[in-house]
Amino acid sequence: MSDVVQEAVKVLNEKMQGQDFSGTAKFEIEGEGSVVIDSDGAHAGDEEADVTLSADADTFQGIISGDTNPTSAFMTGKLKVDGDMGMAMKLASALA
Repeated sequence: MSDVVQEAVKVLNEKMQGQDFSGTAKFEIEGEGSVVIDSDGAHAGDEEADVTLSADADTFQGIISGDTNPTSAFMTGKLKVDGDMGMAMKLASALA
């Protein structure tokens, strides 16, 4: 597991603590791997999900640190969303 994925799992678990997120979301980080978020939290993995968000490592790190707005990243093509857009919006709210 890459350092980026390892750090992402740690940060996402902290952010998701106490959140009610039902469903599954997968972050695909170009050249690093994937992180899956479900009702149990975040873990490294590549299983199927309701929504898949793809970005390069810099964009992803900016999103989880709060420096990059996910909506802006999507609108400028830095973040790609495949699947349930409603689930993506729910995830964005949970991570805010």
